[in-house]
Amino acid sequence: MDNATLIRDLARAQFDGALIIDTHAQYDRLRRVNNGLIDRRPAAIVRATSKRDVQTVVRIAAERNALLAVRCGGHSFPGLSTCDGGVVLDLSLMREVFVDPDARTAEVAGGALLGDVDAATLAYGLVTPAGVVSHTGVGGLTLGGGMGWLSRRFGMTVDNLLGVDIVMADGRLLRIDARKEPDLFWAIRGGGGNFGVVTKFWFRMHTLGPTFVGRWTYSVREAPAVLRRYAAALIGAPRELTTMVVYNGTELRITALWTGSIRGAEAALAKYGELGDVATASLGAASFIDLQRASDDRMAWGRRYYAKGGFVHEIDDSLVSTVADCMTDVPNPDSEMYILQLGGAVGDVADGDTPYSGRTAGHYWIIEGVWDDPALDPACTAWGRKSAARLAESSLRANYVNEQSDTGKDIALNAYGEEKYYQLARLKSRYDPHNLFRLNQNIEPRPWSAPK
Repeated sequence: MDNATLIRDLARAQFDGALIIDTHAQYDRLRRVNNGLIDRRPAAIVRATSKRDVQTVVRIAAERNALLAVRCGGHSFPGLSTCDGGVVLDLSLMREVFVDPDARTAEVAGGALLGDVDAATLAYGLVTPAGVVSHTGVGGLTLGGGMGWLSRRFGMTVDNLLGVDIVMADGRLLRIDARKEPDLFWAIRGGGGNFGVVTKFWFRMHTLGPTFVGRWTYSVREAPAVLRRYAAALIGAPRELTTMVVYNGTELRITALWTGSIRGAEAALAKYGELGDVATASLGAASFIDLQRASDDRMAWGRRYYAKGGFVHEIDDSLVSTVADCMTDVPNPDSEMYILQLGGAVGDVADGDTPYSGRTAGHYWIIEGVWDDPALDPACTAWGRKSAARLAESSLRANYVNEQSDTGKDIALNAYGEEKYYQLARLKSRYDPHNLFRLNQNIEPRPWSAPK
């Protein structure tokens, strides 16, 4: 359909929010997403403020067969939360968070950011596991799986999802959970945005307790040896401990978080500062919300990103050697690899209980090119793609749909495996047969033969 017809239909609708087209003074600002590599021009942006707004946009897009992008935090690396032509359904004004401290639950609007949730829940000493950049959208993160500092202790974000309000491809609003529409509830816990637009999430909350953080920097010269000692130090690590390694062309940084109690905290953390000659070090009680914000500036809006991640069972000599080789030709100082420790509560959930895969992994890695100068686009993108391909050769089959700059059917197939992909494709055919929700790591709604 032509954009003029789409804009006319949207203009006739009565939105509680606002319709933005290219003549609006805020259009250029509002069409931007986090990744500065992405420069697209939607025909219209609807800034929804109600469930009715979301239903209206979905119905118009479906009726007109229009391209529909759904945006919460705008952090999709390949720019799947915007489009050329079509309509962007912008949920960023729907950010309310309500906490029930007695029930230990939180009701979170579909456009909320991780920082909104942390600010509301930590006021009661409560948390739910999520990501590590506070301006990430709750919606995209949750629907893909959601992992971060608290996953070893409390599981994935989807493991703590109690229910949602979701607008379906035909415009219906459903409230679903494990008992009501269990197939659909299974599909959205890792299936990405393939099945609808979530306007509200309900999460289980947990008591955080005291938090201790250690940070150490080692020279890049020592990095391979430090990584090997780090892997040995992790053996038998308790669930109260989560560690992360960041490795770039100039240094290797280790951050360790301990939550839940005071006893044993400093002793458990201190050994990660004894893996080589430390250049900088800090260790002590710390604010969890500050840790959640620690990467915000580095991952600022408008910077340019190429990212690709995967899972490994362990950090072995082969992985260390590959990582070291990748870092010898890193194109700029901000491009890096990080490795997040998993295990613990992540593996308590059976692999088949959610589409999210990677339950058996001990670590999640991501190669992340980060730069500002457009002249570096070819070099940083090529380095990211080449390095990720090398790491993938020794990784588990599963990848993570939330952190993949490339797109294509193979991304979703490798993320879920054939059996889960078949289940998701069958459910996609039931709930979104015309693939209205296709700007994602897409699951095609067509009859698939069951894997042999």
